[in-house]
Amino acid sequence: ICPVTTQTQPMMNPEQGNQTPIAEFILLGFGTLPDLQILLFLVFLLIYIATVAGNILIVALVVTDQHLHTPMYVFLGNLSWLETCYTSTILPSMLASLLTKDRTISFSGCLTQYFFFGSMIATECLLLSVMSYDRYLAICNPMHYATRMNRRLYLQLAGGSWTGGFLCSGIITLSISQLTFCGSNVIDHFLCDLIPLINLSCNDPQLMEILAFTLCLIFLVVPFLLTLMSYICIIATILRIPSSTGRQKAFSTCSSHLIVVTMQKAFSTCSSHLIAVTTFYGTLIIVYLLPKTKILRDLNKVFSVFYTVLTPLVNPLIYSLRNKEVKKALRKAVRLNSSNLADT
Repeated sequence: ICPVTTQTQPMMNPEQGNQTPIAEFILLGFGTLPDLQILLFLVFLLIYIATVAGNILIVALVVTDQHLHTPMYVFLGNLSWLETCYTSTILPSMLASLLTKDRTISFSGCLTQYFFFGSMIATECLLLSVMSYDRYLAICNPMHYATRMNRRLYLQLAGGSWTGGFLCSGIITLSISQLTFCGSNVIDHFLCDLIPLINLSCNDPQLMEILAFTLCLIFLVVPFLLTLMSYICIIATILRIPSSTGRQKAFSTCSSHLIVVTMQKAFSTCSSHLIAVTTFYGTLIIVYLLPKTKILRDLNKVFSVFYTVLTPLVNPLIYSLRNKEVKKALRKAVRLNSSNLADT
């Protein structure tokens, strides 16, 4: 056990002798399953290809189709691009370690991976909250939606999510770089994450734990509560309309066709968004905020797979398969490319 210290120089321990700061870490990953390395490599490779292809497809559709240049699809395009970058900070290195069995990562490489991984996590927390606010306005205040969610506001919300995420991760990464690592360099995880790094540090973990807990409250708990409140209001609004006939009558009383279209789009994406939000926030809260019992420690890697691997894979499938506008844009793009190929 390393002594508690805040020094950044090589340390002396009477029982262990001279020690020098750690220059690299060993990510155990799934090394405890040696017979499944090839199978895991193939599974994660297919997941990575499907994730990148699905998310890039949505980004391309949002950028090229004028009908998708609305707040909801701008946020969806941001989410897809975010998850393309997000999964690319984790899976390529995991695939390389599964294939080569080389699980070492340099100290600077570990900090770099955590910076981008942490930035994407915090950004997605904020972005999902922003998307739920957009659905709240569309369903609960449809008559004022177009004026409230104007171009300037939704661009500011999207940009603010990215800025806040990178700022949060930058603060933590800078703090981690000031820690001293002089004992074990083995991380029982498939990525450089905050909690394992704090546990390996020889410094007093209290200040880092306070900082991490505070930022988790700001960038995880607060967005989750805002998202939850938005969906409570959305569900209450839907339940106040007693039947499909009632909803049609409500639509018929609206003078603007834009209101009807907006409400229909909102209903079609609301349930999909709720599924994605529940999975993402739920697993993050389990990993980062719940007390670490033995069972949770053993399942930590499993829960991490949900928000680092499965969520980026599932999100484009949910949004594209359940959204009429996205499917319409996809069919239009396919027809256009087919006609271009026929002409050539």
